[in-house]
Amino acid sequence: MRWFLSILINALVLIVVAGYFDSFELSGVGAAIVASLILAVLNTIVKPILVILTLPVTVLSLGLFLFVINAVTLMLTAALMGDAFNIDGFGTAILAAIVISLLNVLIQKVVVEPLQKRN
Repeated sequence: MRWFLSILINALVLIVVAGYFDSFELSGVGAAIVASLILAVLNTIVKPILVILTLPVTVLSLGLFLFVINAVTLMLTAALMGDAFNIDGFGTAILAAIVISLLNVLIQKVVVEPLQKRN
């Protein structure tokens, strides 16, 4: 159940980011849910490999290179989705990755954790 909630929250965040950036486009709610699922799979499989391969750069940049890795996974998601999910450039992907990360942390701290403490 927690994984499903995470997918839905991430889909909502993707919709918000698509509304905020003109060069970040989703074709609809269904595309956002599919993109969220693909992003979750890529974050589970590909992201740890990229983090290990780029560990020296990540350490030297004090962890800021993780935003680049998140942008790469977003670009991979857009490539797998085809016309349903478009990101116009790598700069947009980095900005979107930063906004998505911040929104996910905010939603986790403000909504999810208080609900878990209540139960």
